[in-house]
Amino acid sequence: MNFQRHRRLRQNASMRAMVRETHLSKDDFIYPIFVAEGENIKNEVPSMPGVFQYSMDNFGAELDEVVALGIPAIILFGLPHEKDAEGTGAFCEHGIIQEATRFAKARHPELLVVADTCLCEYTDHGHCGVVEGETILNDESLALLVKTAVSQAQAGADIIAPSNMMDGFVIAIREGLDEAGFAHIPIMSYAVKYASAYYGPFRDAADGAPQFGDRKTYQMDPANRLEAVREAASDVEEGADFLIVKPGLAYLDIVRDVKNNFVLPVVAYNVSGEYAMVKAAALNGWIDERAVVLETLLGFKRAGADLIITYHAKDAAKWLEEK
Repeated sequence: MNFQRHRRLRQNASMRAMVRETHLSKDDFIYPIFVAEGENIKNEVPSMPGVFQYSMDNFGAELDEVVALGIPAIILFGLPHEKDAEGTGAFCEHGIIQEATRFAKARHPELLVVADTCLCEYTDHGHCGVVEGETILNDESLALLVKTAVSQAQAGADIIAPSNMMDGFVIAIREGLDEAGFAHIPIMSYAVKYASAYYGPFRDAADGAPQFGDRKTYQMDPANRLEAVREAASDVEEGADFLIVKPGLAYLDIVRDVKNNFVLPVVAYNVSGEYAMVKAAALNGWIDERAVVLETLLGFKRAGADLIITYHAKDAAKWLEEK
């Protein structure tokens, strides 16, 4: 009989390891942390078991654990006491992200700090830009995003990660950083960010739900694929250094499209809803959490992601060390 013997390369663990095409490492992970103004805060997010909001007095212990586990980078999200129409807390010199960044870089200089650059957590209306009536103004929002990015860089952020999806946000921030003396600071653009139902738990964690309407006029339609390539191409032309696809799990085709079309590092965001589903199923004993998480993260890498923003990072780092 003449047929292929594919099983020859699967017969034992050593053989499978030798021919393995995709590898998952702790170096692939960026861990999201929510930092809140106030004291003695360590609040577990109800829809995200194992994820907490930390005040600065509890932030250090979390950083120490991240570094001890060998996770190379964090991305910071802030919860301010006060919000206003322009989100001024986002670019305040002593804002929560700015203070958390200074603290993190002083405590662990080698840890890469990525600053999420958006206004929605700081605006009283919950949208990612300036609002007039119920319209989100694009160009007027850019100036505030530039101020936010520069303020974050001044505080010591290693990477600026704008997530607002305003047209022209990358070139505006690139020019603003350059003019402020931060030409060396890279931009990790949320280049392809869909208007997704998978963000629900994050809005609990970051207290950033819009107070009216939705974000469909600036985040992408989940039905669109070619638009993702156009969005990413614009960001590349405008000076992005990394390209984020968000969410990740339901958009692995988009991760692959971005990887195939551009030479920049691609980042998959394993978002809150994806995390919450796995956690809920695991807590009910319906799945093997470790096996499912590692398979999912490997899937992001196989699809073309160079890096993964994931709430599973600490657990995954422990499991990889055990392996």
